[in-house]
Amino acid sequence: MQIKKLFKAFDDLQKIYGDPRLNAIYGAGKIKRPNLFLVFMNPTVKNNSSNKLWQGIRAPWIGNKSVWKMLYQLGLFDKKSFEEINNKKPTDWDCEFSKKIYKIISSNSLYITNLSKATQIDARPLKDFVFKKYLPIFEKEIAIINPKIIICFGNQVSSILLNKKIKVSDYRKKHEILQINKQAFQIFPVYYPIGQGTRNMDKAKEDIAWILKNVLKS
Repeated sequence: MQIKKLFKAFDDLQKIYGDPRLNAIYGAGKIKRPNLFLVFMNPTVKNNSSNKLWQGIRAPWIGNKSVWKMLYQLGLFDKKSFEEINNKKPTDWDCEFSKKIYKIISSNSLYITNLSKATQIDARPLKDFVFKKYLPIFEKEIAIINPKIIICFGNQVSSILLNKKIKVSDYRKKHEILQINKQAFQIFPVYYPIGQGTRNMDKAKEDIAWILKNVLKS
């Protein structure tokens, strides 16, 4: 469910750009040609697996509810598992449950990651230069996994990845092509749906639903 050979590089970057008291959080899910590769910004201490004592899978959104609700509403996550998440407190996520959730993510042909794995003590935005430090290894992550569609959440992450100024409001149901060596990937910039972006979750869901219907099934 994870590209283990990239772990050391992300751990080294965590010591420089993340909080050294916290773990780097890696991408996880289906690692061979998933339908969707979901790219968020960077993890924070609210992720249970950021704790140095954590012994299980380190993956995005462990202990969160909003992302799983969005995936469930899009038909990308089953009702029973979502209800389990909804009935848990964030601190109730243990290693076994977290691994179970990511097995479901993998079986649903999804891969979830952050452009920067630099885990922070809070949710204040990272500077562009930090994201750019992650780009070379992040492009390796994309190339190895070779997803069908990449969904990039938010203006900042989309702009960094595509190396041009992106306003997601101008890209609804539109995509760019990212070239990595000889591979070409469809990138769909989408509204950021979590935290301060929660107000835009309906727009994000609308655009992802359109991608599922008109791009993946075409």
